[in-house]
Amino acid sequence: MGKRILVPVDGSEQAHRAFEFVAEEFGGAEVVLLHVVNPAEAGYSAQASIPSFSEEWYESERAAAEELFDEIADLADGTDLSIEREIEVGKPIRVIVEFAEDEAVDQIVMGSHGRSGVTRILLGSVAEAVVRRSPVPVTVVR
Repeated sequence: MGKRILVPVDGSEQAHRAFEFVAEEFGGAEVVLLHVVNPAEAGYSAQASIPSFSEEWYESERAAAEELFDEIADLADGTDLSIEREIEVGKPIRVIVEFAEDEAVDQIVMGSHGRSGVTRILLGSVAEAVVRRSPVPVTVVR
């Protein structure tokens, strides 16, 4: 039985590279693509207080995640990878670590970060925090 690899995806080039790394290095693996919908990104606008806005925003985020999954899964054509898709809601670091704990993941492979410069310094690195908190080995792809 092959490894079960968690690949968090956020649409960044780094996430695509992480998946390409898995495709090259882990033939026959079961790959779980995880997209975390962060409610903090909905913002605090006047629209956010409208009951239907939250639902519409979430559905829009789910649709974008499905498109992202399709795009990344296309990279698996011609490989023997098994692809699973998961969408979770919450803070990305917590969700990624808890998913790895709860879902029998053997390893996490993720991009180095989706941000650069001052925003990375101010907001911190998701990859760095996952490395520190993960219950399983983490490979960070640049």
